[in-house]
Amino acid sequence: ASVAQPAVVSENPVDYTPDLVPTTRARHPHADAIDVTGGTAYVGGRFNDVSDSTGKTQYAEKNFVAFDVDTGAVQTSIAATFNGTVWAVEATRRGIYVGGAFTKVNGSSDPALVKLSPTTGKIMRSFDAHFVHGQINQIQLVNGQLFVAGSAGTKLMALDPMTGADVGTFSNLPITGAIPHARGNVSVFHFAINSGATRLVATGNFESVGSASRTRLFVADLPSKPGGTASLDPWYYTGFAKPCSSTEARRIAYLQDVDFSPTGNEFTVTATGNVPLHTNEIWHQGASNPPGTMVCDGAGRFSLSNGDSTHQPLWINYTGGDSIWSDADTGAAVYVMGHFQWLDNPDGRGSHGVGNAVQRYGVGAIDPQTGLALSWNPPVPSSMGGKQFLPTSTGLWAVSDSHSFDKESHFGIAYVPLP
Repeated sequence: ASVAQPAVVSENPVDYTPDLVPTTRARHPHADAIDVTGGTAYVGGRFNDVSDSTGKTQYAEKNFVAFDVDTGAVQTSIAATFNGTVWAVEATRRGIYVGGAFTKVNGSSDPALVKLSPTTGKIMRSFDAHFVHGQINQIQLVNGQLFVAGSAGTKLMALDPMTGADVGTFSNLPITGAIPHARGNVSVFHFAINSGATRLVATGNFESVGSASRTRLFVADLPSKPGGTASLDPWYYTGFAKPCSSTEARRIAYLQDVDFSPTGNEFTVTATGNVPLHTNEIWHQGASNPPGTMVCDGAGRFSLSNGDSTHQPLWINYTGGDSIWSDADTGAAVYVMGHFQWLDNPDGRGSHGVGNAVQRYGVGAIDPQTGLALSWNPPVPSSMGGKQFLPTSTGLWAVSDSHSFDKESHFGIAYVPLP
């Protein structure tokens, strides 16, 4: 779960963060992953150059950069180059775990996942997951286990953070069956682990987990101690098995990011997929919503503790046909980010808001209780849209492909503090 925060963050970003720089080798750069440890931020994505906040000094940083969280100063002593997009970063004082769609790191063959020195960026060879192909989408260190998700290996694994060996937590839960016509192979897109480390929710391109039918999302019960095995939780919402209206391959496996509430009783999942296929599958705030309403191009909140056997959504907030890629639940707000123009827009379209829809360009905040957009509204215009938030005890990091945040020049990286 994300860090709990007492209030909604400011709309005004700090001025000192570094910027991505468009080049002939990366005309449309984007930042997709961030983590912070020991006063240093580590950012991954698809880029070849970054600059300081003034734009006067540029640095050759290929798909990975480290900088001081308090000054924005690029840490050139921490140097690592990746030949493909970095999608995931997990930073610890003992090592920086980096995952993505790369095959070479610092010129050597190292597919999908590596561990770097936090002070030099050199590969720490004592760690080796032995991947030969595939992509890693998310990494998280919890209770001494490195949880790793993607299309590599067995799709969802718990690794020994020192050696990279699979410790077998998910050995009883094979993830299989690519959704027909969806782009790519079987993979886990994102996962969230509750604050008690007792449950995990995962999204992706799959139809079965273990011997059970689980399309696009599943919940697993985690072992109480390292060395145990996870089991499939019976919780499932059948609406996740239904298609949204889009027939594009990249939108068929439409569920994307997921985050638990700080209490661990609820989770919010984001989606692409265009609008629901049928109008009676649209969730309306305050209405008597029929069973089977769908999370399509929106964010939907669900409870794992209520007694409703159908597991209906607590709320769904729609963009009206534009994608939400990422979310973070801090208790004060559910932040969402993607390629959208509206929230509170169940009957509108991406280019047109109706009823009580509110304009939100690329980023927004939703009230966790009501499911309606909060007043927080710093525009973040984008092409594809941002892929990760990182809440901290002092504020909120956001990485994206946007040139600006709240009408200030911030290419790819922004940080907004708590008030």
